[in-house]
This record gives sequence, structure tokens and C-alpha cells, in this order.
Amino acid sequence: MDIITIIISGIIGIAAGFAIAKIIEKSNISNLIKNAKKEASSILKDANLEAENIKKDKILQAKERFIELKSEHEQVILARDKKVAEVEKRVRDKESQISNELSKAKKVNDDFEAKTQEYNNKIEVLDKKQTEVDKLHKSQLQQLEVISGLSAEEAKEQLVEGLKAEAKSKAMSHIQDTIEEAKLTAQQEAKKIIINTIQRVGTEEAVENCVSVFNIESDDVKGRIIGREGRNIRALEAATGVEIIVDDTPEAIILSCFDPVRREIARLALHKLVTDGRIHPARIEEVVAKTAKQIDDEIIEVGKRTVIDLGIHGLHPELIKVVGRMKYRSSYGQNLLQHSREVSKLCGIMAAELGLNVKLAKRAGLLHDIGKVPDTESDLPHALLGMQWAEKYGEKEEVCNAIGAHHDEIEMKSLLSPIVQVCDAISGARPGARRQVLDSYIQRLKDLEEVAYGFSGVKNAYAIQAGRELRVIVESEKVSDDNAANLSFEISQKIQTEMTYPGQVKVTVIRETRAVNIAK
Repeated sequence: MDIITIIISGIIGIAAGFAIAKIIEKSNISNLIKNAKKEASSILKDANLEAENIKKDKILQAKERFIELKSEHEQVILARDKKVAEVEKRVRDKESQISNELSKAKKVNDDFEAKTQEYNNKIEVLDKKQTEVDKLHKSQLQQLEVISGLSAEEAKEQLVEGLKAEAKSKAMSHIQDTIEEAKLTAQQEAKKIIINTIQRVGTEEAVENCVSVFNIESDDVKGRIIGREGRNIRALEAATGVEIIVDDTPEAIILSCFDPVRREIARLALHKLVTDGRIHPARIEEVVAKTAKQIDDEIIEVGKRTVIDLGIHGLHPELIKVVGRMKYRSSYGQNLLQHSREVSKLCGIMAAELGLNVKLAKRAGLLHDIGKVPDTESDLPHALLGMQWAEKYGEKEEVCNAIGAHHDEIEMKSLLSPIVQVCDAISGARPGARRQVLDSYIQRLKDLEEVAYGFSGVKNAYAIQAGRELRVIVESEKVSDDNAANLSFEISQKIQTEMTYPGQVKVTVIRETRAVNIAK
């Protein structure tokens, strides 16, 4: 019973607590609602006040903006009205000016019409007078014909013939006086121009020789150059075509060849070999090939420097190369490049004295002997060959004619041609400039080599030992050992029958077989 009582009491307590909690909760909710209403009323009141304030501010700002826009609009309208007024003023001024111009034009037109009418009247009067004058002239001519017994045409012919005879007589007299004066002064003036030209050019008098001296540091190098049983020196001579003389001359080796290009290649190649220290046949051939390429490049550079020094522009690259090759050619012992430079300067000075084109004269003087440096032998004289080259590479007609006519092979067609001829003679006539014997010697060596090249299978031919030996290198594929002996005999017989030479000529035919492979 106690337990039941406790449970009932607990239930009653819980119910009472729940009822009390509900009463308290309702009381709290009522208070919260009242507070919320008060707060909402306060917020709404503040919002209304703030809205009124904002509304007043916006109205004030709108009024101020309206006033500003109104002011700007009034200023724009005033500026536009001002511009319109200016335009209207300019239009009124233009209308006034046009009105004045129209009145002036009308006045000028009226004056022109009056002048035109006056001129027309005068022309009519002049026409009438001209008609009367023509009638009077015809009447006078008829009267003169009756009086003289000659017609007008006959009288004209007699007058013209008389004037012709008188003019011819006076002209012949004037020409005769001019010719006599020219005869008295021409020779003196020509001498003066030539002397002045020669005095203004100074050149060396040295001539080319056929040997070069290669200096070495010690005589021990000579043995290395000669090589075992002379194989190095033989390879060097075969590769360059130059005779190498190693004698008792201390610290010097002599390179002998009539061709300056070969001699220079041999000298430079020998210098490289001695400096490098590796001297053997394979290395010799490699160095000689590289040196030959270097000489070709140097020839082009020499040509470029020459034309720049002389102030010659627009020369074809092939002609520049030909000019460079002149450095390694000689004419009667005179270096061909130095001779051509000298002739070019002489031509320029003489052309300036005579009032001719100095640049063309220099150009013709430089190129006048290009026919002396052909890649292959030609039957044409060097002047005509040089003229053909100049025409081929676009030189002017005056320059081509000067080149071809400087030895009178063709007719001279311009004043440049005699100038080049005279200057060439001046350069060649200087004391020590030329040596006839040397040129004939060089030509004999060239003829020796040409004889060998006339046979089949000949690869290279070199005249050495001052023309006492002809060394012929043949292609092993085309010439056998037996044929080499026959070739040597045939060449010697042809030299003996076709050429004139002092002493004896030894013909050596060299046939070499090589097998080359590369290990990779």
C-alpha cells in the first residue's frame, strides 16, 4: 500500500509540476510578445523617421542636380547660339564678298567684250591693209621683173648662189686658220699632257724573277724536306710543279718555276709543312691542295682591294677574279697587276687633263691586259680575248673597244682607245720595266708543257730545271708501264721536231698506282 501511495503521490506531483510549468510558460510568452511588440513599434517608428530624412536628402540632391543640369544646358545653348551667330556672320560676309566678286567679274566681262569687239574691228582693218599690201607687192615684183628681165625665182637663185660662195670662202679661210693654229699648238699640248701625266705617277722599276728563296731556321730541316731517299722532295715537286733546289746555301732553299702561282703555292705549302713538322708524301699532297684553295681565295681578295683602291665600282665578280690573278702573272718581266694599276692611274690622269670620263678611263686601263691571264690557252691575241671577256661580263662599248684596240687589232672607235694605248706604251717604256728575254723564256717553258698536254692520258706536265727537263705525270688507268716509255719517246720526238731550244730537254714520264681504303 505504501508503494501505491508513493506512485500516486509521484503522478500527482508530476501533473502539478507540468501544470505549473505551463502556467509559467504562458506568462513568459505573454511577456515576450509584449516586449516584441514594443520593440517592433520602436523600430517602425525609427524606420519612418529615417525614411523621412532620406526622402528629404534625396529631394534636396535631386533639386541640386536639376539646378546643375539646367545651368550646363543653358551654357551649351549659349555656346551654340554664339556659334550660330558667328556662322551667320561669316555667311553674311561671304555673301557680301561674292556679291562684290560678281560685280567685278561682270565689269571685267564687259571690258573683255568691249576689247574683243575692238580687236575684231582692228583685225578687219588689218586684213584689208594686208590685202592692199599683197597687191602692191605683186605689182612691184612684176615691175622689177620687167625692169631686170629676170623672174623672182631666178633672182632668188642668183642671190642664194652668191651668198653660198661668199660663206664657203669665209668658212674655208677660217678652217685653214684653225688648222694652222692647231698644228702649231697640238704637238706642244700633247707633250705637255703626257709629261704631266708621267710626272704625277711614281712606280717601282723592279721586274719579276723566276725563283723564290725559302728561309729555314737550320740546315737540319733540309734533311726532313728531302726525306728518305728523296721521297718528300719528289712528292712536293710532283704536287706543285716547282723545282726545289737544296744546295749548300746556308739556311735557304731555292724554289724555281716560271709560273708565279705555282711558286707561291710551293712556298706557302713548304712553310706550313716545316712549321707543322709532319713532312711525308700524303701530308704534302693534303697541304698543297689546301694551299691552292687559299691562293684562290687570296686572288679574289687582291682583285677586290685593287678595284677599291682605284675607285672602280660595279665590276663583275669574274673580272675581279681575273684582276686578282694578274698578281701572279708577268708581262716581259713586269708584274701584270702593277702594270695594269699603273696604266689605270695614267689613263685617269690623262682623261682628266682632256676633260673625258675619268672612271671609264681607269676601268679600261685596269682591264686592258686581262686577256693575258686565261684559264686555258687561246689562239686569239690577248687584246681580242680580253675584249671578248669584257663584252661577256657587261662592260660598256667604249671600255671593250679600248681593250681590243690597244694593240691595233681592231679599229679605235672612242677617245678612250688611244689613251689606253698611249698609257700602256708609257708604262712599258719606263727604264727597267720590261725584259724581252725573260718573256721568251717563259713562253718556251709554256710551249714545252703544252706539247705534253697534247698527248692522251697526261694528267699534269711541269717544265723544270730552267726548261732542261719536262716532268709528265700520267693517269695510271689510261697509260700502262709500256705505254709510259713510248709516251716519253713520242713527247721527246715532238719537242725535237717542233721546238727550238738550247741544249737538251729530258722528258720524264711518271706513272703511279695507288690503292686507298679507309678504316672506320
